[in-house]
Amino acid sequence: MIHLRVASPPEQTDQVLALLAGDGGVVDVVVHRGALHPAGDAIECDVLAGAANDVLARLRELRVHQHGSLMVDPVELTMSDRVDAAAVGLRGPLARAPVWAEVEARIVGDATATPSFYLYLVIAGVIGAVGLLTNSEILIVAAMILGPEYGPITGVALGIDRRSWLPIRQGLAALAVGFSLAVLAAYAFTMLVRALGLVPTAFTLGVRPVSHLIDTPNFYSVVVAVLAGIAGVVALTHTRTSTLLGVFVSVTTIPAAADIGVALAASSPAQARGSLWQLLLNITLLIVVGFATLRAQRALWGRISRRVLTRRSAHG
Repeated sequence: MIHLRVASPPEQTDQVLALLAGDGGVVDVVVHRGALHPAGDAIECDVLAGAANDVLARLRELRVHQHGSLMVDPVELTMSDRVDAAAVGLRGPLARAPVWAEVEARIVGDATATPSFYLYLVIAGVIGAVGLLTNSEILIVAAMILGPEYGPITGVALGIDRRSWLPIRQGLAALAVGFSLAVLAAYAFTMLVRALGLVPTAFTLGVRPVSHLIDTPNFYSVVVAVLAGIAGVVALTHTRTSTLLGVFVSVTTIPAAADIGVALAASSPAQARGSLWQLLLNITLLIVVGFATLRAQRALWGRISRRVLTRRSAHG
């Protein structure tokens, strides 16, 4: 369930109230006329998750958001027999339907590249370089935990879905700059280690099992990137983000970026090229699969919603 707050121009308030009152998924409608400055009415109500997308879409059709505003808050707990009665026809899968306006707002928020985004990528690049030099899988995982790159990746996917060039340009720019900084950080760290004579003997002798798993794009890396893209978008849709998910997504990107810098510093251009192809391939797959998963989920939930709402109308 969501709590919906509407700032309505006075001339639209009656339309908004009629819309909300006529929807069986809306309960506890409250209106405060003249409560807003300079002129406007405040309307609040609770909306069942299964009806939220339809209600928000119809409010947008009234252009309430252009002359006023729509604000949504998630409701963690509800205890009401009236709400339970209203939810009878919206149980089943639709009871867990994502609120798409909320999903998109979350993606846009995560896609914003702040200074900390670039700092995390630089730190992840250095930790990844340490893991590659020492053949430490644990440190590679630590670097992946820090990786914040999935925000801009999903931002680009959403931009493609919405055919909006601004988030696409911003996301790609953030990824290009961020990963360039990560590569540069890994390169600088490896050069420092070489200058200090601290390169591990095994790495010098070419014993680099961790690097070999990263710098060789193949069928398996494609499978992992595709599955990571699907899991990431589904988790975002249902607000099930976690550190574990971040590791799963970053497994296809952060290690490759770190390996480019390490390989360049170690005078291994072939290894650097392989890791570059791995990085570009995985980012491309994450974006494409993210876009396709968004489209598929939107279509699936739209079909479920139409079916349930049609059944409710027939029985109502």
